Amino acid sequence: MNSPPPAAAPESPSKAAALQAGAKALDHFLAAGFVRLEPPVLQPASVFLDMSGEDIRGRLYLATDASGAELCLRPDYTVPVCLAYLASPEAGRAAQYAYLGPVFRARPGQSGEMLQTGLESYGRADVEAADAEILALALEAAELAGARPLNVRIGDAKLFDSALSALSLPEVWLRRIRRGLARGRSLETILANGGGQGALAQSGVLAALESADHTGAKALVEDLLAIAGIATVGGRSAGEIADRFLEQAAQRSQSHVGAEQQEAIRRFLAISGDPDSASRRLRALADEAKLDLGAALDSFDQRVGFLAARGLAIDSFAYSAGFVRDLDYYTGFVFEAVDAANPGARPAVGGGRYDGLARRLGATADVPAIGAAVWVERLPQREAQR
Repeated sequence: MNSPPPAAAPESPSKAAALQAGAKALDHFLAAGFVRLEPPVLQPASVFLDMSGEDIRGRLYLATDASGAELCLRPDYTVPVCLAYLASPEAGRAAQYAYLGPVFRARPGQSGEMLQTGLESYGRADVEAADAEILALALEAAELAGARPLNVRIGDAKLFDSALSALSLPEVWLRRIRRGLARGRSLETILANGGGQGALAQSGVLAALESADHTGAKALVEDLLAIAGIATVGGRSAGEIADRFLEQAAQRSQSHVGAEQQEAIRRFLAISGDPDSASRRLRALADEAKLDLGAALDSFDQRVGFLAARGLAIDSFAYSAGFVRDLDYYTGFVFEAVDAANPGARPAVGGGRYDGLARRLGATADVPAIGAAVWVERLPQREAQR
């Protein structure tokens, strides 16, 4: 458990400037028709342990209320806004929200409180147009907040998953490769480490799980953990522990990726560049490797068209086939923007599509959803005009 964040200090000039910049960004979202929504700062910790990537899980500020329920200070807005949407009369229908406020993540040697603004869109059937609108609004808001030019990087989790699925990779390998790349690991490292079998591989439990369906086997493992009173281990939820058991069980019968599959994956991950040229290379690879990527590539091209129609300089965007953000709920378009003068800086803008999140949070069906966050204090500010 992380210690409480530092006590609030008197408002500094830099903090006041950040609030002013954030307000300008928020005003842009509201003018575009988004409704302001501010979920509670205290959130159920289990949701973030289940939904967030390891980068966030390990930096939660945890607490326990009088009833013994485990809570956390909100580490971002996407999950709380989605929960609020699902609890509202608008659930299942089109709705658009914007926000501005603090989020909390433990950071060694730095304040754990950061200012974030952003926007979330639910229920739109025109997926590619919604993707383009959210990215365009986020970049426009950053500029209005005083940011100097940003370099934009884009990816497509749906296209990524479609490519790996078309290669007939087992689901366990698809998840392992995607998570490994999101954490900055090379494909060779992922493939080399993925097939190892430790002592648990000899477990009778794993042998029993090999022939079970994924949903039933996961429920069995979660029930066993609940009986043992295990909720989390090392920042991983019971669901993630169950997934790890299933991965190990799958390794017993699916311990490697074939040489032809590995070569096709390498060729796919090597594709990068501006979106138009990347699309041509992706289609050429799909034809040569006989991969059924037509629907995913058509969606990719439509999105590029909508981005261009919004007036964005798509020729300057950098697409990377292996770019998948380190959050478990992204299902489609993903993006980040960093200071053009400092490419190694942390992203100042980031987001993506997460159509499956509503179902994972209790909805009976997926809800089309796309959002973007602006980390106000990371925005590289233009020098004051003289």
